[in-house]
Amino acid sequence: MTLRTLEALTFDNTYARLPEAFYAKLNPTPFQASPYLVHANPEAAALISLDPEEAARPDFAQVFGGSLLVPGMEPLAMLYSGHQFGVYVPQLGDGRAILLGEATNERGERWDLHLKGGGLTPFSRDGDGRAVLRSTIREYLCCAAMTGLGIPTTQALCIVGSDHKVYREQVETGATLVRMAPSHVRFGTFEIFYYRKQHEHLRVLADYVIAQHYPHLTAVPTKYARFFTEVVERTATLIAQWQAVGWSHGVMNTDNMSVLGLTLDYGPYGFMDDYDAGFICNHSDHNGRYAYNQQPYIGLWNLSCLAQALLPLVEKEALKAVLETYQPFYEQTYLTHMRAKLGLREGRTEDDSLIQDFLGLLQESHADYTRVFRELSAFSSAEGATNEKLRELFLNRDRFDEWAARYRDRLRSEQSRDGERQARMDRVNPKYVLRNYLAQVAIEKAQHKDFSEIERMYTLLQHPYSDQPGMEAYAAPPPNWGKHLAVSCSS
Repeated sequence: MTLRTLEALTFDNTYARLPEAFYAKLNPTPFQASPYLVHANPEAAALISLDPEEAARPDFAQVFGGSLLVPGMEPLAMLYSGHQFGVYVPQLGDGRAILLGEATNERGERWDLHLKGGGLTPFSRDGDGRAVLRSTIREYLCCAAMTGLGIPTTQALCIVGSDHKVYREQVETGATLVRMAPSHVRFGTFEIFYYRKQHEHLRVLADYVIAQHYPHLTAVPTKYARFFTEVVERTATLIAQWQAVGWSHGVMNTDNMSVLGLTLDYGPYGFMDDYDAGFICNHSDHNGRYAYNQQPYIGLWNLSCLAQALLPLVEKEALKAVLETYQPFYEQTYLTHMRAKLGLREGRTEDDSLIQDFLGLLQESHADYTRVFRELSAFSSAEGATNEKLRELFLNRDRFDEWAARYRDRLRSEQSRDGERQARMDRVNPKYVLRNYLAQVAIEKAQHKDFSEIERMYTLLQHPYSDQPGMEAYAAPPPNWGKHLAVSCSS
């Protein structure tokens, strides 16, 4: 691979060639205080053929802190609308993010460079257009965590900090994060042109997304319906992966839903500690609309909003037929993931009961979701084995013993071999996840300009399924102070 300098990055800004109704062109607003690099992601740099050594240059922080452009960038703020907590908001758009340009790597793959925290845009409404160090660290680390877990996600190239003061619940320091994705088009990008009755723009957008990201559909007569089908399947697959690892998004508004099926817009997210089907990670979500156990339903609700926006392009009955495939597709995908987490190679009708009863045991015992599944990998199916280490994680030991007997019989019925099964289970049951308290430790150190914990967590999260020497503490349940941390939309 030929690696490039900042100045040698190649751009092909296709979104900037769409009609002006799709965006507002503007440059980022520099910080009032000098920017400095907090952390850079060499794997993300490789995606755009950028030499990771470029991060050591002083002007790297200037470019990705919003005070310097390199040739080929055409900054713009993207327009969209969306349903927020179930209510349609007619105009949203990039209020604190600016698309610097679309960098292409040497294979011709295109990556949006989206600068979060770059200052006011025409879509900022009452916001200040800024991001804070706290929120950028949370997004940066969770992008790394999701990548390590194999869950589709936007990428994060770097965090740039500044002593620039930003006002949230308290005074914080400003920062920028460069988010990368093949596209930042959202469900809400389609919605705005539907509700504005700008149906020709809607068609232009659909043709653009299909040509750029679903090119195999370009010549298909029913391309818009087929496009929607693939978005439905990608969304169902993504949410099934979230559920399997015990992760909640927190703000599943339609403007936070990617048409590529990527995890988009990290705010008040959370990996569950104690298993709770009704887990709410966003303390602003007073009614639990985006609780963990509601995410599959909300995925369907959001897809119905996208279907509504596609009505000028696709017959209503065709869209309804596609929507009806969501639930069975999601359920089958989720069941496949959960069978793998239990080490089951064959699919049987009783599996759903076995899985749900196990989750019921976790709920009753307030057992740690990640830890229990990792410990389950070491389950012994030998006659008389008590699996005491796992058993101790449950309050009702008798009920656990009953379930363990069923599980043992299920494993034996498919002639499962413990050693081979454990190896398979360890590849799908992570030992390490980005618990909220771990992110908080990294944030508090960084606020004193100690970025060592960001580096440590970034390295750890790249390999969440592997035992990592000296890192056992990062696999432990949170201390008392770290349980049930309040996380808001400003996070």
